[in-house]
Amino acid sequence: MFAGHVGAALAIGRAERRVNVGAFILAAVLLDVVLWVLVLLGCESVTIPADFADTHQAKFVFPYSHGLLAGIGWSALAGVATFLWYPRLQAKARAAALVAAAVFSHWLLDALVHAPELPIAGAGSAKVGLGLWNTMPVAIALEGFIAVAGLYLFVSGASLSRARKIGLSVLCLLVLALTVAGMTVARPPPSATAMAASSLATIAVICILAGWLGRRPGYHP
Repeated sequence: MFAGHVGAALAIGRAERRVNVGAFILAAVLLDVVLWVLVLLGCESVTIPADFADTHQAKFVFPYSHGLLAGIGWSALAGVATFLWYPRLQAKARAAALVAAAVFSHWLLDALVHAPELPIAGAGSAKVGLGLWNTMPVAIALEGFIAVAGLYLFVSGASLSRARKIGLSVLCLLVLALTVAGMTVARPPPSATAMAASSLATIAVICILAGWLGRRPGYHP
């Protein structure tokens, strides 16, 4: 649910315009950044099942990135980092809380679409997940709604030039198109390592572009 996470970040970013929206998007996908780094380090795992071409669902073992307690911990760390990063920002506690909320929104949205594989605590704990990906049209409709609604909420009233608003809109709609393609027609990744590396590269490009497009005149972090 990449586009959905971006949409949630945009909706939350509307509440604090002084923090660059790229930071909110990075926060909203932080758990995936942790996941893919840990996959490359061999601390978590992703398996490409034989029926991937039909289901487009990988299998994850990710207690350190996507466990409920882990998600709360990463959210708290992101909030503290935001508080320290903006020493001169008024209401920086509010900004920190919003960034933490963006991080935790990732776990909440993943819990809607994943099969019951998100652990409450460690790898051996109870796992949750409503499994909306098993009803893909519903999952796609939900993700599209979150992405488009978040984009509308952020762009309306944003103190950005028309060109930057259009650019941010195009970027978000492209992310949505790529997400839908990945959930419907994408070929199985050649390996877990390739999946991790390409995902990290995609996240980096999207966050950098969103940060540049969402930069307000006179903005200084």
